[in-house]
Amino acid sequence: MKLQILGSSSKGNCYIFRASAGEVLMVECGVSFNDIKKALNFDISKVVGCLISHEHQDHAKQAGKCLEAGIDCWMSDGTAAQLGITNDRRVYLMQELHPYKIGSFGVLPFKTEHDAREPFGFLIHHPEMGTALFATDTYFLGYTFQGLNNILIECNYRKDILEANERAGKLPERVWKRTLRSHCSFDTCKAIMEANDLTAVNNIVLIHLSDGNSNAMEFRDGIAEATGKTVHIAEPGMTIPFDKTPF
Repeated sequence: MKLQILGSSSKGNCYIFRASAGEVLMVECGVSFNDIKKALNFDISKVVGCLISHEHQDHAKQAGKCLEAGIDCWMSDGTAAQLGITNDRRVYLMQELHPYKIGSFGVLPFKTEHDAREPFGFLIHHPEMGTALFATDTYFLGYTFQGLNNILIECNYRKDILEANERAGKLPERVWKRTLRSHCSFDTCKAIMEANDLTAVNNIVLIHLSDGNSNAMEFRDGIAEATGKTVHIAEPGMTIPFDKTPF
């Protein structure tokens, strides 16, 4: 399994899980559709589906173009309603904690905490990569998980950096307050990692870092020290081996 990162910020998010036989599962479609097509080598037939966590444009902007191209899109009823695509025949509505089969991928959606209508995170399973946790745009997680092999998790800001930027006038008060109520801080990300069984985890990928309220290298080193795992900072154009084990 390979994980391709096309975008992981407020400018746009998209992650591609590519199995060895070529089958592809997309997660999020908030980047240019041309970039998505290029990453797929212009072969959309390999895409078994696209998971969309919530309706905000940096995650769902290209949902319409994905549907027009024949890509099935999977999301909550609330997300589909906010996007105005509930009745599209290629939209599949998901229920929390109900398992779904999308090609060779198994997916279990779970509730996240964000200022969106019905946001989801996902447990994604495939024989090649085991079970991957995907959680973005959430200020905490109400669940712990067993049997994880790979993790993609938001690590958006650190509170002291956020507060310093607000005091310096670099960040409007409304943005500061919204960030605290809608995104995952470094400390919360670390606490989530410590609350879960990471015994079999191969990779931890920190996603959706804030441009001005984070420190990528400190975040990477801090989570690596806390977990003892290989930690990556998601960057556009990055490809990571995403197998069940490192061997």
